Amino acid sequence: MAGFLPILAFAGPPFATDDPVPLPYHTGEFYFFAAGAHAIDGTTLDAAPGIETNYSFFNNTFLHFVAPLTLDRPSGGRSAYGLGEIEIGFKWRLIEQSRCRPDIGIFPFLVFPAAEGVSDPGVHRVQILLPIWLQKDAGPWTTYGGGGYWINPGDGNRNWWFTGIVLQRQFSSRLYLGAELFHQTADAVDASSSTGFNMGGGLTIEKPYQILFSAGRNIRNYDANRFSFYAAFYRAF
Repeated sequence: MAGFLPILAFAGPPFATDDPVPLPYHTGEFYFFAAGAHAIDGTTLDAAPGIETNYSFFNNTFLHFVAPLTLDRPSGGRSAYGLGEIEIGFKWRLIEQSRCRPDIGIFPFLVFPAAEGVSDPGVHRVQILLPIWLQKDAGPWTTYGGGGYWINPGDGNRNWWFTGIVLQRQFSSRLYLGAELFHQTADAVDASSSTGFNMGGGLTIEKPYQILFSAGRNIRNYDANRFSFYAAFYRAF
């Protein structure tokens, strides 16, 4: 995970930055998705493919689960394919949006290591994200963002910060588009901090089905993420 936030906490799919808004009580959602990045040292498909599901058992919160298959294709090395990093967590909206204040919520989760041979060197322990997210709506416009602290144990690893912000617009009942700017500090002793962007959106095919998509790259530390993407088939239930 050097310089590129793995597409795991898809937070606010299709972006890496998340929002604080939970699902309505006793409803759920399911994503069947693919995600990956191309860097100077090879290509990694963090989800090839992956599944994400969220369900609200209580008001203003939901439980969260992600399980991907991961393909690692290093330049000049052997490819590896297997179970990727499994993610378990919960989202909890602490404060609901009003005319003068934003939604505010937390979304802590655990990331369990990928299968041996698929994970990056040194990534063999459980990681923890402790974030806080905010959101404000104004007509067809929505902005959300915030950040969190990653606890990243392991030889040569560093704990690190992620921050991001998204601005998106609802163009019709079927289509929204948005852009994201994010930054993360170094996650290893030999890594550098990174700044990047994504652009994407969502298209409703027929309720409750959607197609979600985004693509982007790093602006700073470009070699760690020359191109990244996310694409998903989504169903609410």
